[in-house]
Amino acid sequence: MSPIFDFLFEQYADYQTVDIILEIIAVIFGFLSVWFSKQNKVLVFPTGMISTIIFVYLLFKWELLGDMMINAYYFIMSVYGWYIWTRKVDETQVTPITKMTFNEKKIGAFIFLATLLFVYLVYKTFDKWTSIVAYIDTITTAIFFVGMWLMARRKLENWVFWIIGDLISIPLYFYKGFTFTSFQYFGFTFIAIFGYLAWKKNLNSNPQTA
Repeated sequence: MSPIFDFLFEQYADYQTVDIILEIIAVIFGFLSVWFSKQNKVLVFPTGMISTIIFVYLLFKWELLGDMMINAYYFIMSVYGWYIWTRKVDETQVTPITKMTFNEKKIGAFIFLATLLFVYLVYKTFDKWTSIVAYIDTITTAIFFVGMWLMARRKLENWVFWIIGDLISIPLYFYKGFTFTSFQYFGFTFIAIFGYLAWKKNLNSNPQTA
């Protein structure tokens, strides 16, 4: 094997084949989910739910509690988002893309701070607050919690949170030994940038007051 290949994938030598296959499947469905979100299509939720179910299993097995909670939360918010995206606001229209209201900004700040506290307590309870990774994990969990809540509510700003969280997650997951997942977040970053531009164009073409 080449040195580059060994550098990227040597950590998988001790993994079970089924876990590697499951991670790849989860990554594929994760890409599909983000792509459908960029396209503003409700398929973002069923594809995302498949990805998150697999990751919850894998992350629980690998004892990555913060990551596991992110994906469990994604699954719950996907159910909520699926309802919001398909709910009709009148006889012909479903919930449109909008910007955050002042009240939603306050709720988003609360979700962020509450998540920081919750993840910290979980890590301390299970004696996992042992390295800088725990600090970074806690911050990214809070960022993604807010981003997922905003996406479920079809808010333009969700993409800003995804971009920030994705950029942090690229080196974080590689450091943890999950190269395929690191690649996933690398791809997510570009999709999120184009997603923001696409949603902004949609919003400018169909301005909403709330």
